Amino acid sequence: MKLRLTIIVLIVVVSIGSIIIATGFISNSNLVEMPKISNQYDNLLKYKNELEKINQYNENILNELENEIKNSDDVNINQINNEIEVLKRVIDENKSELEQIIVKLSQMEKNP
Repeated sequence: MKLRLTIIVLIVVVSIGSIIIATGFISNSNLVEMPKISNQYDNLLKYKNELEKINQYNENILNELENEIKNSDDVNINQINNEIEVLKRVIDENKSELEQIIVKLSQMEKNP
């Protein structure tokens, strides 16, 4: 029961953190006009770096959860597996967004 609660808390924290960072970046970019492309480039680069950190953190949590499952004799393994699938989807969404940011950065580098 304690393991399941820990897993749920970790998934919630990771999800909320990802949403807060994404929302902050989006709202920040909507409110402030960036007159210089270099500022946009710098902001995208910072955002890319933050997404990479979040993604690495999420992958570490996922690995820990999978290891806990392997070493667990808990009867609620299916629930834990479902929670892992949710975390994997969050990681995949972050990777997709990260790829989009990388494409934008490369386009901005080509057209200064």
